[in-house]
Amino acid sequence: KQKKAQESINSRLALIMKSGKVDLGYKSTLKNLRKTKAKLVIVSNNCPALRRSEIEYYALLAGAGVHHFNGNNIDLGTACGKYFRVSVLSITDSGDSDINFAVPGQ
Repeated sequence: KQKKAQESINSRLALIMKSGKVDLGYKSTLKNLRKTKAKLVIVSNNCPALRRSEIEYYALLAGAGVHHFNGNNIDLGTACGKYFRVSVLSITDSGDSDINFAVPGQ
């Protein structure tokens, strides 16, 4: 079941990369969160704890959702269709994808 959920996230992420608006990287994600443009932030599981908690805090203030990707930064980069590592990405426009932007606890 978990493998199927992972494939679902990867396919939705690929669709967002094609048709939506995504910013890769820590600095641009923080900029988007400060401007409250980001709707969803995806963080890899090997992102440093301090960086992860900072992103979660900014996302809480901005009203954005945070998804913890079940894979390391190499897997997240591959899921985005890139040949480099991606530890954090922010989605500002989902495009054709039906990804859920719901913030847990609200």
